[in-house]
Amino acid sequence: MRKFGCLSLLGVMLLILQLTCPVSSQPSVAENDIQCLQSTKNHLKDPQDNLYTWNFDNSTKGFICNFLGITCWHNDDNKVLSISLQEMGLQGEFPPGVKYCGSMTSLTLSQNSLTGTIPKELCQWLPYLVTIDLSQNEFTGSIPAELHNCTYLNILRLNGNQLTGEIPWQLSRLDRLTELNVANNKLTGYIPSLEHNMSASYFQNNPGLCGKPLSNTCVGKGKSSIGVAIGAAVAGVLIVSLLGFAFWWWFIRISPKKLAEMKDENKWAKRIRAPKSIQVSMFEKPINKIKLSDLMAATNDFSPENIIGSGRTGTVYRATLTDGSVMAIKRLRDSAQSEKQFKAEMNTLARLRHRNLVPLLGYCIAGQEKLLVYKHMANGSLWDCLQSKENPANNLDWTARLKIGIGGARGMAWLHHSCNPRVIHRNISSNSILLDDEYEPRITDFGLARLMNPVDTHLSTFINGDFGDLGYVAPEYMRTLVATLKGDVYSFGVVLLELVTGQKPINVENGEDGFKGNLVDWITKLSNDGRISEAIDKSLIGRGQEDELLQFMRVACACVLSGAKERPSMYEVYHLLRAIGEKYNFSDGNDEIPLTSGTADNDRSSELIVAFE
Repeated sequence: MRKFGCLSLLGVMLLILQLTCPVSSQPSVAENDIQCLQSTKNHLKDPQDNLYTWNFDNSTKGFICNFLGITCWHNDDNKVLSISLQEMGLQGEFPPGVKYCGSMTSLTLSQNSLTGTIPKELCQWLPYLVTIDLSQNEFTGSIPAELHNCTYLNILRLNGNQLTGEIPWQLSRLDRLTELNVANNKLTGYIPSLEHNMSASYFQNNPGLCGKPLSNTCVGKGKSSIGVAIGAAVAGVLIVSLLGFAFWWWFIRISPKKLAEMKDENKWAKRIRAPKSIQVSMFEKPINKIKLSDLMAATNDFSPENIIGSGRTGTVYRATLTDGSVMAIKRLRDSAQSEKQFKAEMNTLARLRHRNLVPLLGYCIAGQEKLLVYKHMANGSLWDCLQSKENPANNLDWTARLKIGIGGARGMAWLHHSCNPRVIHRNISSNSILLDDEYEPRITDFGLARLMNPVDTHLSTFINGDFGDLGYVAPEYMRTLVATLKGDVYSFGVVLLELVTGQKPINVENGEDGFKGNLVDWITKLSNDGRISEAIDKSLIGRGQEDELLQFMRVACACVLSGAKERPSMYEVYHLLRAIGEKYNFSDGNDEIPLTSGTADNDRSSELIVAFE
């Protein structure tokens, strides 16, 4: 068992606070970046001696950051962010040594005399490139179709070379691409349909190029055109198939039930037989026994007017009992479990008690209906507090948001590291973090994933956004469809980004730079441009807490790294946030997270531990 104190956390704190969002899931070592620049200098001919500052005899910290044309992630760290060597009279072929600069996001070699072909491995070497500028050189050959593997690419400038062949249709997959400049080459064939509208000037002076945005119309279909057509047809079939599946899932499997519930939300309650004879099983015995009839009276027969939340796991109703006490009643969606399994699951969940979890008070089974009884949280969900027009985000000042982040991390760390077996939430979001009357965060819906149908557990995460799932799902889930501890860390990282930016997870509202996309991609873009501080909620700026805000942002960025193994554990996240808020005295002296056997802080992402399995 490893135990963290304030001093022993210092090393971890310094490591994670240096991380930024787009860092490679296989982090480059300083020696690799030095080798990158050494190899590049040795490979290129430099008749004008413009690379005279590239002196590798120096061994001081961050010495390569002073090289002409080199920008580092940090000035005291030999990790290259960008190489910009335009208009230096450089000669030779493309320098393959750049592959050792694995964390680089921008490569500019324009206005030189470089020859040869563009390596098709470029995006395999440098997957985080946002800008590639090889314009005004003498490159020959075709445009590599493999450039579509640079999924973060915003700008691709290949104009002013001797490139031949077609523009690969695969580049249409780059939905972030805002500039594709291939003017003044020898390209032929159709211009592929791109996500963003491009200027005609980006394609001019290519005698055989045709189609929008050029004014000339493509006439005739050669072999190359047939290839494009076949590729488009295959892509079309795949898209139609996926849309068909989504249509079947949503409109056939889900929508009829939802439409019926919208038409008469409490119709199901009227079908329950003999409600007066059904007892509510309470884990903490009340003075008076509670029956289902009491819950029905407290919710006006589960009237739609009493709905306070709805999501993938079920619908939540506000219930006001005759003594004035308020509870939250969740009607679960279809469960594949038997009554015996369900009761066993409830008894397990009832034992999970922590200051940052919403306590499960009881449950009730009425025919096919399964109801859960929770303590009511007066201030609703974090989502409502951050995004609701009636309750704008500026009602939460920085100390309140920091308190929520620390408390949420404390609860998640307890689920991951103090429970035996460990609990994977699978659906953490700002909708599943509720706030009590003192704005203390309480996590809800933990352990409910096993109550859902197995197929619903994963696929609906991508299709159904009712409960805020979209935008919170770790990238590896799309590939594995398996829940992991580090997947929870990613989702919680998105919640932290919501707290510090005030933005929504899937619909970033930022008209200043015209960005459209999800929150993690926006943060990545700003970090690539060295503008991460611009993401901080404007209502939090100017109050002398900028250092805390940036530290908080860096912890959030560490949580949403694309590589699961590179993310911190929830145990580490909690202690990092706790260190940031130490001066506010949020702790009550009983905040340590005891580690159960085998739950070390550096969890392996390969451990596919599923809640209660």
